[in-house]
Order: sequence, then C-alpha cells, then structure tokens
Amino acid sequence: MKSNILIIEDEAKIARFVELELSHEGYVCDKAEDGRKGLEMAESGAYDLVLLDIMLPELNGLEVLRRLRKTNDVPVIVLTARDAVMDKVSGLDMGADDYVTKPFAIEELLARIRLALRRGGASKTKEDLLVCGSLSLSVPRHEVRWDGSEIDLTSREFSLLQTLLENKNVVLSRDSLLEKVWGYDYMGETNVVDVYVRYLRNKIAAAGGENVIQTVRGVGYVIRDEHE
Repeated sequence: MKSNILIIEDEAKIARFVELELSHEGYVCDKAEDGRKGLEMAESGAYDLVLLDIMLPELNGLEVLRRLRKTNDVPVIVLTARDAVMDKVSGLDMGADDYVTKPFAIEELLARIRLALRRGGASKTKEDLLVCGSLSLSVPRHEVRWDGSEIDLTSREFSLLQTLLENKNVVLSRDSLLEKVWGYDYMGETNVVDVYVRYLRNKIAAAGGENVIQTVRGVGYVIRDEHE
C-alpha cells in the first residue's frame, strides 16, 4: 500500500521539488501552503507522515506541531532552514519524530522518511493499552494516566515510556533505548536517556505516582510488574 504524505511548506519551489521526488518513489502527496490549512489537513487522519516547515504563514510550524500532538501521533519530520540547537530541541520536545535542515540532500530526506514510516507502522501493531499497576498508557489516545490522573508528556517522553512498558521486565540498555526512541543515527548527547528518565519520574511523581522506572546500575532501565 502506498503511503500518503502531507507536505506543509510555503516555498512553492521546495514543495514542488519534494512532491515530485516523493511521487517518483511511489508516495502519494498533498500540499498545504500555510500552517492553518496544514493543521486542518494533518488532523484529518488521512496521512501516514507529515513534512512540516517551521517558518509558515498563519501558524508557525512549532504551533502546528503542538496542536497536532493533542490529537494525533502521525510521524512528523520538521524541515527547517534553522540549525540552532534550541530550534531542533524545541521541535523534538514538541513531538517531532525527526528533523532535516535546509538545504538537504533528497536521499537523506527519503531515508528519514522510510525510517519514520517504519517506526509508525511498528507502533500501530503494538498493544493499544499498556499497564503496570496504577500506570496506564493508551497508544491510540496518546494518553498516560496514574490512577486516573492524566500525565502530560512530550512525544519523546511518551515514546520512551511506551518502549519501557512494551518491554516490561526486560532491562534495556541506554544504547538500546537510544536506538528505539531516538533512532539509530542520533548524534546528540549520550546522557539524553538519563535526562528523559528523570523527566518521566518527575512527572509521574507530580501526579502522585510511584517510581516505576528502575535503574539497573551499569546497564540501563526497566519497568517491572513488582516495582519498589
């Protein structure tokens, strides 16, 4: 089955170039030239992946992403001319699955699209509801709760918790978590897993929850049915 891709890009030449290349690869493409229209189309649920520019009229890309993640977990790759670290971090923390900095090689973009689509397809085959004691994670609703209280997570925090719950009682190394959650080609700080585990623990604790994520010294992290 052909994948449907939405290109939200206000530069007509770039949008047309990407559309032609993706069509040549067998993808079905639609385009939106501003953030408001792009958000409306993305929220329809008709797309397998979204390519999202940051600098857009009507609504900027980060605002589109923030609103989209309230209802939809479609894979999103951010296309941006910006290369500042904080811009990349902001996009990832708001729920982007990946980013490509302009100007980009089409081969790199195609590779990142294939990877994002594989991840998205794999996630659809997982259990809809993951539970450990009072902690529950709903995959289709992109919702996490502790004993009924909702916990607001970023997309990356959600993916990390989902991965730990899907591998309950299995100790996952930091390298394994980096590959599963951030991707095999992640080039950032190696302590990012520890940082995000701390974020998760703090948010679960703020909702009145217990520390379900255990540290296995020298190895990595695990969520067990019997947690301390």
